[in-house]
Amino acid sequence: MPHTRDDLVQVEKRNGICWLWLNRPSLGNAFDDRVIKRLSDEIAQATKANDVRLLVIGGRGKHFSAGADFNWMQRMVDLSFEENVEDALQLARLMRQIHDCPKPTIAAVNGAAYGGALGLICACDLAIAATNATFCLSEVKLGLIPAVISPYVIGAMGRRQAARYMLTAEVFNAPTAREIGVVHEIVEPDALLATVESWALSLGRNGPRALGEVKKLVRDVHGRRVDDDLAELTAERIARIRVSPEGQEGLRAFLEKREPAWRLKL
Repeated sequence: MPHTRDDLVQVEKRNGICWLWLNRPSLGNAFDDRVIKRLSDEIAQATKANDVRLLVIGGRGKHFSAGADFNWMQRMVDLSFEENVEDALQLARLMRQIHDCPKPTIAAVNGAAYGGALGLICACDLAIAATNATFCLSEVKLGLIPAVISPYVIGAMGRRQAARYMLTAEVFNAPTAREIGVVHEIVEPDALLATVESWALSLGRNGPRALGEVKKLVRDVHGRRVDDDLAELTAERIARIRVSPEGQEGLRAFLEKREPAWRLKL
């Protein structure tokens, strides 16, 4: 059964996976400042928990998330510039928290994923969508811009595709999302959770420190020029993990034809 302090985000832990469920189905799992704080708090706890190997973020009901909550947007109208900056920083910090999490993160996407929700998906390491998923960067229709999510959206889509979908605010489907890099795989709706769990369990068999180091490696190597400095950086990274307890155990287990002690046991 899910453990939850309130109804905004439900938490389930099993087999080393922490499932974080946006739980406002009657409102399309719309974001507001309370949802952002709860999700951030739960991610922080899961990141520290020794029994959690990776995190999955999904939405209860028909939709992943329809974007910003109407009442939250209504409150923003009356905020000063300084208050608007602080409000926007809450979402910016959540996106970075997901992006920088040392444990793998997977988005399980069903139904609508609009606005900030699309940024959340792009901030995750992996994303699997149901065939009925739809996506939209709808901010310009309100005279706004998808500012705080832009680093993650551009990182996933690339500059040209991000410019298109940010400017047009057009709705695109799951096959298009896969084609432009927003999601990695699409499956039938009734297979979504089983597929996500299969991917998660497969990841859980890998070295937990190695997974975090791979995430950091991708961030640090992406976009850099291939030169002596990069060669030195990568050589140091592999040497450091080889001599670590996890690396030593993994190498010995391979040579001795046994399971490493850190491998997730199901």
